[in-house]
Amino acid sequence: MIKSPLQIAREKYVPKVPAALKGSVKIVEGRKTQSVADQSDIEKMFPNTYGLPLLSFETDGSEKKYPAQKVGVILSGGQAPGGHNVISGLFDGLKRLNDDSKLYGFLGGPSGLIDNEYKELTSDIIAHYRNTGGFDIIGSGRTKLEEEAQFDKALENCKKLGINALVIIGGDDSNTNAAVLAEYFVAKGAGIQVIGVPKTIDGDLKTEMIETSFGFDTACKVYSELIGNIQRDANSARKYYHFIKLMGRSASHIALECALQTQPNIAIISEEVEAKNMTLDDVVDQIVEVVVKRAENGDNFGSVLIPEGLVEFIPAMKSLISELNDLLAKYESEVNALESNKERRDFVAAKLSKESAEVFTHLPGSFANQLLLDRDPHGNVQVSMIETEKLLIDMVKTKVKKLKKEGKFNGKFKGQAHFFGYEGRCAAPTNFDADYTYSLGNTAAILIAEGKTGYMAAVRNLKAPADEWIAGGVPITSMMNMERRHGAMKPVIRKALVKLDGKPFGKFADNREDWAMNTRYVYPGPIQYFGPKEVCDLPSKTLELER
Repeated sequence: MIKSPLQIAREKYVPKVPAALKGSVKIVEGRKTQSVADQSDIEKMFPNTYGLPLLSFETDGSEKKYPAQKVGVILSGGQAPGGHNVISGLFDGLKRLNDDSKLYGFLGGPSGLIDNEYKELTSDIIAHYRNTGGFDIIGSGRTKLEEEAQFDKALENCKKLGINALVIIGGDDSNTNAAVLAEYFVAKGAGIQVIGVPKTIDGDLKTEMIETSFGFDTACKVYSELIGNIQRDANSARKYYHFIKLMGRSASHIALECALQTQPNIAIISEEVEAKNMTLDDVVDQIVEVVVKRAENGDNFGSVLIPEGLVEFIPAMKSLISELNDLLAKYESEVNALESNKERRDFVAAKLSKESAEVFTHLPGSFANQLLLDRDPHGNVQVSMIETEKLLIDMVKTKVKKLKKEGKFNGKFKGQAHFFGYEGRCAAPTNFDADYTYSLGNTAAILIAEGKTGYMAAVRNLKAPADEWIAGGVPITSMMNMERRHGAMKPVIRKALVKLDGKPFGKFADNREDWAMNTRYVYPGPIQYFGPKEVCDLPSKTLELER
């Protein structure tokens, strides 16, 4: 393996961890928990793992002896910077507690567990992946664990290897899988624990106890560097509006964080669009207003940040997409059998409610086609494939052209479309994410050693220096509610949305008018791994403001 100078240097980086993870640990139980909603339904579905207490770790002066563990680890869902450090921390944590412990990586995500495809992770293998981005140490996948036959196979394969615990590293859906599997194993008396780890660059897996998901910090800093570069180009060429779509299907945390880091002229926050009951035309009018006012100042350029999931937050579009999700699940074979996009659109329009059909038939054909694309494994529309940024450019262009004819716009408008997604998912983790993920891995090892199951590894107080971070565990069921998936109600972890009364949005709202008119661009530059702490170890703006 040929390594870059940065890779070689990063292998030597020793992640910082909470004080409690440096020696023997005492577990302190906190309050008993309940689900965030639908308590009776969730309790019925998880009778053995519901109502568990919160856990925190404290330093313990006594020497504890732990038996050797055989642990399986799974990377599930989309990549996020720091996944390799979770595995490194888990490996080191298990070995520190008992050097005879073994760690097995299931290949290609949850399917590796079902198909019994694995490799033992040794110190030689782990050494090559410390502090690196990506999930390539064992690969990832999006197989959903929800059928009893899958659980039976998982149990059989774990028994073959003598595995007594599984660690599932993933987002809200993947950790829902972890909760379901934990409940199943307890009900069967299998003696196999399941621990989850909070991963998603989208930042929508968080609570008071899970302050951020790993990968968010790194991804936002990668995107913010790119946005800053584009804004510098815009301020140099002074002739383009750059419409930049950013990852974040179900929440606008990335768009908000990148706005706080780069100070664009416009940033759309999906949660605000929904709260104000805005239409697609309202969103376009908001952008046009800034374009017109900037032109009056002689500025015919700018930057516009757009959350990936914007269309799902526009109330009329949200209703339409919800109907489409159910309809396409029901008539999947019939729709797929039709030859042309127009036939598919006509078939679907005839089965929609009157209100949704009206919205659907008034959309540009190319955009309507994108709404009919295959759903992801969780039944959701694949919003990353919907070119919202191009749609907005076209709609803004049409409106300013009309205003020009009316003598209400004397400027110029040219749009450039960008989508930043994969660019941030496998970046080398920031020092913050490298430290945080390594600590999460160590935390998972202790939860396993202490016999816990149905918990998500948690590390909080993240705004403080790492030595003051607080490690522990959060019952996964405490984060759950019931939601409609594939036309049926299912237990899932509730996504955390941008809070419009929260400090991060408040900071943005207080400044956006100034940023719109006065070109206050910030150019963050590339991630720094070596140098002063005030440059290298900064957490996200969101975390700083929230905490």
